[in-house]
Amino acid sequence: MPTTIPELPTLRAHHPEAIPEAAARRTRRTLIGDTGRLMIVAADHPARGALGVGDHRLAMANRADLLERLCIALSRPGVDGVLATADILEDLLLLGVLENKVVMGSLNRGGLAGASFEMDDRFTGHRPEDIERLRFDAGKLLVRIDYSDPGSLTTLYSTARAVDDMAARRLPLFVEPFLSSRVDGKVRNDLSPEAVTRSIAIASGLGGTSAYTWLKLPVTDDPDAMAEVMETSTLPAVLLGGEVGKDQDGAYEKWRKALRLPTVQGLVVGRSLLYPADGSVETAVDTAVGLL
Repeated sequence: MPTTIPELPTLRAHHPEAIPEAAARRTRRTLIGDTGRLMIVAADHPARGALGVGDHRLAMANRADLLERLCIALSRPGVDGVLATADILEDLLLLGVLENKVVMGSLNRGGLAGASFEMDDRFTGHRPEDIERLRFDAGKLLVRIDYSDPGSLTTLYSTARAVDDMAARRLPLFVEPFLSSRVDGKVRNDLSPEAVTRSIAIASGLGGTSAYTWLKLPVTDDPDAMAEVMETSTLPAVLLGGEVGKDQDGAYEKWRKALRLPTVQGLVVGRSLLYPADGSVETAVDTAVGLL
């Protein structure tokens, strides 16, 4: 029987085996459903210490509130699934809201924002064998490339091996690439069309096969250049949402244009849907689904 959010701590303490039992019972589905599109809600931010939304630095720190928002989002028509780290996905498994949903495990990253080792992004979340064991449907990782930081080589190597390990299990892996650099001591991702083009070219060639590789990409800071940027690869891609701030309508319009491109298969959006400026998760999610 599904549990409730207040019951989660007690269930975890006294019956931890409930998690693999729930995973074994879960009804799975194909990655791309009847719509031919993919709408995924992302919630892998807390494990990176990225808890802020807008001016609220700890908005995602309240786990019960986050789970309530995720349950609302997953209940909306057209939402295909969720991307998160093990702790959140296991809470959702116990709550019984992952039936017939696409479940994407985050390999996460060790390069925490602001850390001296930020660009040494060895993976600290799901391993490919965990995703297979729990009968999840796909994985996701982030690969940031800083030409001036030796830590990026470790990141690239780790990513290539993760691509191989997921492909060996015939599991899709969503690779989110960026060219990055430090500006005033902070790592910034370059969203110029040329930088995104180069990141796509690099990410597409990682590993011994690209058969199960998807790309998770931002809309460039020049949205009109996206058509040419997306010609860099034939790999299927989804658009990432990120934090859009107060101009939600402007973000929706950029997504709408990019979704017309032939390799773009859908959206993976997190904070802008779970913590929208107008406060309504239902409205934000339904609007994003409408773009598809």
